[in-house]
Amino acid sequence: MSSDSHPVDEVPSASSPLPGHVAIIMDGNNRWARARGLSAIRGHHAGVGAVRAVVRRAAERGVGTLTLFAFSSENWRRPRDEVSALMELFVLALKREVGKLHRNNIRLSIVGDRSALHASLVRLIEKAEAKTRDNTGLHLIVAANYGGRWDIAQAARHLAERAAAGEFPPDQISEQMLASEMEMHVPEVDLCIRTSGEQRISNFLLWQLAYAELFFSPVLWPDFGAEAFDEALGAYASRTRRFGKTDEQIEVERA
Repeated sequence: MSSDSHPVDEVPSASSPLPGHVAIIMDGNNRWARARGLSAIRGHHAGVGAVRAVVRRAAERGVGTLTLFAFSSENWRRPRDEVSALMELFVLALKREVGKLHRNNIRLSIVGDRSALHASLVRLIEKAEAKTRDNTGLHLIVAANYGGRWDIAQAARHLAERAAAGEFPPDQISEQMLASEMEMHVPEVDLCIRTSGEQRISNFLLWQLAYAELFFSPVLWPDFGAEAFDEALGAYASRTRRFGKTDEQIEVERA
Protein backbone atom coordinates (compact mmCIF):
# COMPACT_ATOMS: atom_id res chain seq x y z
CA MET A 1 0.00 0.00 0.00
CA SER A 2 1.31 3.42 -0.82
CA SER A 3 0.39 6.22 1.54
CA ASP A 4 1.90 9.07 3.48
CA SER A 5 3.85 7.68 6.39
CA HIS A 6 6.31 8.51 9.14
CA PRO A 7 9.68 6.75 9.26
CA VAL A 8 9.37 3.58 11.29
CA ASP A 9 11.76 4.89 13.95
CA GLU A 10 9.88 8.15 14.40
CA VAL A 11 7.71 8.13 17.51
CA PRO A 12 4.99 10.66 18.33
CA SER A 13 5.43 13.34 20.94
CA ALA A 14 4.84 12.24 24.52
CA SER A 15 2.86 15.42 25.11
CA SER A 16 0.42 15.08 22.20
CA PRO A 17 -3.14 14.99 23.63
CA LEU A 18 -4.65 13.66 20.40
CA PRO A 19 -3.64 10.41 18.70
CA GLY A 20 -2.66 10.86 15.08
CA HIS A 21 -3.53 7.24 14.22
CA VAL A 22 -6.34 5.34 15.93
CA ALA A 23 -6.93 1.65 15.19
CA ILE A 24 -10.07 -0.18 16.28
CA ILE A 25 -10.79 -3.89 16.62
CA MET A 26 -14.55 -3.81 16.17
CA ASP A 27 -15.76 -6.70 18.34
CA GLY A 28 -19.14 -7.75 19.70
CA ASN A 29 -21.54 -7.76 16.74
CA ASN A 30 -22.51 -11.40 17.26
CA ARG A 31 -23.00 -11.04 21.01
CA TRP A 32 -25.06 -7.90 20.47
CA ALA A 33 -27.31 -9.82 18.08
CA ARG A 34 -27.63 -12.93 20.29
CA ALA A 35 -28.68 -10.79 23.25
CA ARG A 36 -31.59 -9.56 21.13
CA GLY A 37 -32.51 -12.89 19.58
CA LEU A 38 -31.26 -11.75 16.17
CA SER A 39 -29.10 -13.37 13.53
CA ALA A 40 -25.37 -12.70 13.36
CA ILE A 41 -25.72 -10.71 10.14
CA ARG A 42 -28.23 -8.39 11.84
CA GLY A 43 -25.48 -7.66 14.33
CA HIS A 44 -23.04 -6.87 11.54
CA HIS A 45 -25.58 -4.54 9.90
CA ALA A 46 -25.99 -2.76 13.24
CA GLY A 47 -22.22 -2.44 13.43
CA VAL A 48 -22.21 -0.36 10.24
CA GLY A 49 -24.05 2.36 12.15
CA ALA A 50 -21.27 2.44 14.73
CA VAL A 51 -18.72 2.76 11.91
CA ARG A 52 -20.52 5.84 10.61
CA ALA A 53 -20.64 7.44 14.06
CA VAL A 54 -16.97 6.79 14.83
CA VAL A 55 -15.73 7.92 11.41
CA ARG A 56 -17.72 11.13 11.79
CA ARG A 57 -16.36 11.74 15.30
CA ALA A 58 -12.76 10.98 14.32
CA ALA A 59 -13.00 13.52 11.49
CA GLU A 60 -14.54 16.09 13.81
CA ARG A 61 -11.80 15.64 16.41
CA GLY A 62 -9.01 15.95 13.86
CA VAL A 63 -7.65 12.39 13.96
CA GLY A 64 -5.36 11.94 10.97
CA THR A 65 -5.74 8.18 10.35
CA LEU A 66 -8.44 5.75 11.47
CA THR A 67 -7.96 2.03 10.81
CA LEU A 68 -10.86 -0.39 11.30
CA PHE A 69 -10.39 -4.17 11.52
CA ALA A 70 -13.34 -5.34 9.45
CA PHE A 71 -12.41 -8.89 8.46
CA SER A 72 -9.37 -10.83 9.59
CA SER A 73 -7.62 -13.61 7.72
CA GLU A 74 -8.94 -15.95 10.45
CA ASN A 75 -12.56 -14.93 9.90
CA TRP A 76 -12.83 -17.31 6.93
CA ARG A 77 -13.23 -20.01 9.61
CA ARG A 78 -16.66 -18.67 10.53
CA PRO A 79 -19.85 -20.35 9.21
CA ARG A 80 -20.04 -20.12 5.43
CA ASP A 81 -23.37 -18.29 5.41
CA GLU A 82 -22.03 -15.64 7.80
CA VAL A 83 -18.90 -15.11 5.67
CA SER A 84 -21.04 -14.78 2.52
CA ALA A 85 -23.30 -12.28 4.28
CA LEU A 86 -20.27 -10.29 5.44
CA MET A 87 -18.94 -10.08 1.89
CA GLU A 88 -22.35 -8.92 0.67
CA LEU A 89 -22.44 -6.31 3.44
CA PHE A 90 -18.98 -5.11 2.40
CA VAL A 91 -20.20 -4.64 -1.18
CA LEU A 92 -23.32 -2.83 0.01
CA ALA A 93 -21.34 -0.54 2.31
CA LEU A 94 -18.95 0.41 -0.49
CA LYS A 95 -21.84 1.26 -2.80
CA ARG A 96 -23.68 3.31 -0.18
CA GLU A 97 -20.91 5.00 1.79
CA VAL A 98 -18.14 5.97 -0.62
CA GLY A 99 -20.03 8.96 -1.99
CA LYS A 100 -20.58 10.27 1.55
CA LEU A 101 -16.93 9.79 2.40
CA HIS A 102 -15.90 11.67 -0.72
CA ARG A 103 -18.23 14.59 0.01
CA ASN A 104 -16.67 14.84 3.46
CA ASN A 105 -13.10 14.90 2.09
CA ILE A 106 -12.27 11.47 3.57
CA ARG A 107 -9.72 9.24 1.84
CA LEU A 108 -10.50 5.52 1.85
CA SER A 109 -7.96 2.71 1.63
CA ILE A 110 -8.62 -1.03 1.88
CA VAL A 111 -5.67 -3.15 3.02
CA GLY A 112 -5.27 -6.90 3.10
CA ASP A 113 -4.81 -9.91 0.85
CA ARG A 114 -7.19 -9.33 -2.08
CA SER A 115 -6.40 -12.66 -3.75
CA ALA A 116 -9.23 -14.41 -1.86
CA LEU A 117 -11.82 -11.69 -2.58
CA HIS A 118 -14.27 -11.89 -5.47
CA ALA A 119 -13.19 -9.97 -8.57
CA SER A 120 -16.30 -7.78 -8.47
CA LEU A 121 -15.51 -6.74 -4.88
CA VAL A 122 -11.92 -5.94 -5.80
CA ARG A 123 -13.16 -3.72 -8.63
CA LEU A 124 -15.41 -1.84 -6.20
CA ILE A 125 -12.48 -1.39 -3.81
CA GLU A 126 -10.26 -0.03 -6.57
CA LYS A 127 -13.00 2.34 -7.72
CA ALA A 128 -13.59 3.62 -4.18
CA GLU A 129 -9.89 4.19 -3.58
CA ALA A 130 -9.49 6.02 -6.88
CA LYS A 131 -12.50 8.25 -6.17
CA THR A 132 -11.22 9.38 -2.77
CA ARG A 133 -7.46 9.28 -3.43
CA ASP A 134 -6.93 13.04 -3.54
CA ASN A 135 -9.02 13.86 -0.45
CA THR A 136 -7.08 15.61 2.29
CA GLY A 137 -9.16 14.98 5.42
CA LEU A 138 -9.31 11.87 7.56
CA HIS A 139 -7.56 8.82 6.09
CA LEU A 140 -9.94 5.91 6.71
CA ILE A 141 -8.31 2.49 6.35
CA VAL A 142 -10.37 -0.69 6.38
CA ALA A 143 -8.45 -3.91 7.00
CA ALA A 144 -10.18 -6.72 5.10
CA ASN A 145 -8.75 -10.24 4.86
CA TYR A 146 -5.84 -8.82 6.81
CA GLY A 147 -3.51 -10.40 9.35
CA GLY A 148 -0.48 -8.90 11.04
CA ARG A 149 1.63 -12.02 10.52
CA TRP A 150 0.68 -12.10 6.84
CA ASP A 151 1.71 -8.46 6.47
CA ILE A 152 5.12 -9.03 8.04
CA ALA A 153 5.69 -12.24 6.05
CA GLN A 154 4.84 -10.72 2.68
CA ALA A 155 7.08 -7.73 3.43
CA ALA A 156 9.96 -10.05 4.33
CA ARG A 157 9.38 -12.05 1.14
CA HIS A 158 9.52 -8.89 -0.99
CA LEU A 159 12.78 -7.82 0.65
CA ALA A 160 14.24 -11.31 0.15
CA GLU A 161 13.33 -11.21 -3.53
CA ARG A 162 14.96 -7.81 -3.94
CA ALA A 163 18.10 -8.94 -2.13
CA ALA A 164 18.29 -12.08 -4.27
CA ALA A 165 17.99 -9.89 -7.36
CA GLY A 166 21.06 -7.98 -6.23
CA GLU A 167 19.44 -4.68 -5.25
CA PHE A 168 21.23 -4.73 -1.89
CA PRO A 169 23.06 -7.23 0.36
CA PRO A 170 20.93 -8.89 3.07
CA ASP A 171 22.94 -7.27 5.86
CA GLN A 172 21.62 -3.86 4.76
CA ILE A 173 18.00 -4.76 5.51
CA SER A 174 16.69 -2.46 8.24
CA GLU A 175 13.48 -1.91 10.18
CA GLN A 176 12.71 1.04 7.93
CA MET A 177 13.06 -1.10 4.79
CA LEU A 178 10.81 -3.81 6.20
CA ALA A 179 8.18 -1.26 7.21
CA SER A 180 8.22 0.28 3.73
CA GLU A 181 7.30 -3.08 2.18
CA MET A 182 4.27 -3.64 4.36
CA GLU A 183 0.75 -3.45 3.04
CA MET A 184 -0.09 -1.33 6.08
CA HIS A 185 2.55 1.31 5.31
CA VAL A 186 1.15 4.11 7.44
CA PRO A 187 2.12 6.07 10.57
CA GLU A 188 2.50 3.82 13.58
CA VAL A 189 -0.65 3.44 15.69
CA ASP A 190 -0.93 5.78 18.69
CA LEU A 191 -4.13 4.35 20.16
CA CYS A 192 -5.67 0.90 19.64
CA ILE A 193 -9.23 0.38 20.84
CA ARG A 194 -10.91 -2.99 21.21
CA THR A 195 -14.59 -3.20 22.05
CA SER A 196 -16.74 -5.85 23.80
CA GLY A 197 -14.44 -6.38 26.78
CA GLU A 198 -11.97 -8.72 25.07
CA GLN A 199 -8.33 -7.90 25.81
CA ARG A 200 -6.14 -9.21 23.00
CA ILE A 201 -4.74 -7.98 19.69
CA SER A 202 -5.90 -10.92 17.54
CA ASN A 203 -3.19 -10.71 14.86
CA PHE A 204 -3.98 -7.06 14.10
CA LEU A 205 -1.25 -4.60 13.03
CA LEU A 206 1.45 -6.47 14.95
CA TRP A 207 4.27 -4.26 13.66
CA GLN A 208 2.41 -0.95 13.78
CA LEU A 209 1.17 -1.45 17.37
CA ALA A 210 4.70 -1.54 18.83
CA TYR A 211 4.25 1.69 20.82
CA ALA A 212 0.46 1.99 20.82
CA GLU A 213 -1.60 2.78 23.88
CA LEU A 214 -4.28 0.10 24.35
CA PHE A 215 -7.85 0.87 25.40
CA PHE A 216 -10.30 -1.96 26.07
CA SER A 217 -13.95 -0.97 26.16
CA PRO A 218 -16.71 -3.20 27.56
CA VAL A 219 -19.16 -1.75 25.03
CA LEU A 220 -20.26 -4.05 22.21
CA TRP A 221 -19.38 -2.59 18.84
CA PRO A 222 -22.94 -1.73 17.62
CA ASP A 223 -23.37 0.40 20.76
CA PHE A 224 -19.96 2.09 20.43
CA GLY A 225 -20.64 5.65 19.31
CA ALA A 226 -19.20 9.14 19.54
CA GLU A 227 -19.28 9.30 23.36
CA ALA A 228 -17.46 5.98 23.72
CA PHE A 229 -14.88 7.13 21.19
CA ASP A 230 -14.39 10.37 23.14
CA GLU A 231 -13.87 8.31 26.32
CA ALA A 232 -11.04 6.41 24.61
CA LEU A 233 -9.46 9.67 23.42
CA GLY A 234 -9.71 11.04 26.95
CA ALA A 235 -7.96 7.98 28.37
CA TYR A 236 -5.21 8.38 25.78
CA ALA A 237 -4.73 12.05 26.67
CA SER A 238 -4.30 11.15 30.35
CA ARG A 239 -1.40 8.77 29.73
CA THR A 240 2.31 9.52 29.58
CA ARG A 241 4.02 7.92 26.60
CA ARG A 242 7.66 7.29 27.46
CA PHE A 243 9.09 5.37 24.46
CA GLY A 244 11.86 3.97 26.69
CA LYS A 245 12.58 7.26 28.46
CA THR A 246 12.21 8.07 32.16
CA ASP A 247 9.52 10.27 33.70
CA GLU A 248 12.20 12.87 34.43
CA GLN A 249 13.22 13.04 30.78
CA ILE A 250 9.59 13.45 29.72
CA GLU A 251 9.10 16.28 32.21
CA VAL A 252 12.18 18.09 30.86
CA GLU A 253 10.87 17.75 27.29
CA ARG A 254 7.49 19.12 28.30
CA ALA A 255 9.09 22.07 30.08
